[in-house]
Amino acid sequence: MERRRSFPDVLAGGVFVLIGGAFVVGSLGYELGTPLRMGPGAFPLLVGATVVALGLAIVVKGLVAGEVVSFGPIPWRAVAVIVVAVLFFGFTVRGLGFVPTSAVTALLTTLASSRVRPLTAVAVAAGLTVAATLIFVVGLQLRIPLWGPWLGF
Repeated sequence: MERRRSFPDVLAGGVFVLIGGAFVVGSLGYELGTPLRMGPGAFPLLVGATVVALGLAIVVKGLVAGEVVSFGPIPWRAVAVIVVAVLFFGFTVRGLGFVPTSAVTALLTTLASSRVRPLTAVAVAAGLTVAATLIFVVGLQLRIPLWGPWLGF
């Protein structure tokens, strides 16, 4: 039985190597510090090196284990909705505030699936909004206004 190389694995691994390499190169412009007192470049360097290592492992797996996996149809509707949701969050979080922007973003990403019912999507969005607010605003104390100036209150 002949083994075939897995082009999707090699391609995905290559993308990981490129992204991780970019983080490594970018981190070298910052002070690395010592293991006990890490500088601002230490964490991106470690994350980038880890991503490069994982990427290389995926490339090797694609070349050695070589299984051909056929992709199904690409869910273009879901891809478009998720991209719009991320852009919406980025462009409106300062104007609308964290809570409404998170709610709309979570609702959009939940509705990206054609199998989710509207009531379920609203429940998931509400839960994600509460969880994100507790984690980022309360727990991590990020200075993001809960309600933005565009809402007028």
